[in-house]
Amino acid sequence: MKQRTNLAEDLINQMFIIAGHKVSYDDIIGRKDDWYCQWTMTDDQRKEWIDWGIAYLRKKKRWPKKLAEREMAFLDLYCGLKNV
Repeated sequence: MKQRTNLAEDLINQMFIIAGHKVSYDDIIGRKDDWYCQWTMTDDQRKEWIDWGIAYLRKKKRWPKKLAEREMAFLDLYCGLKNV
């Protein structure tokens, strides 16, 4: 069985789980609209997701903390859900 290596998929799926939405990466892949504005998350949920993502990237990629933090900041900016 081939191991999945799409970290972005895992991170986005976890974002939707933490935010409490029944949506997945498969639902938004390929969309050209502003899908990230159609769902929301709170500040606490965003912090939980970013902290989870940092730990996940450090474990999977063996990245230093600063690099994982920078990657999560970019991912949040690029496709993080709208804040409420």
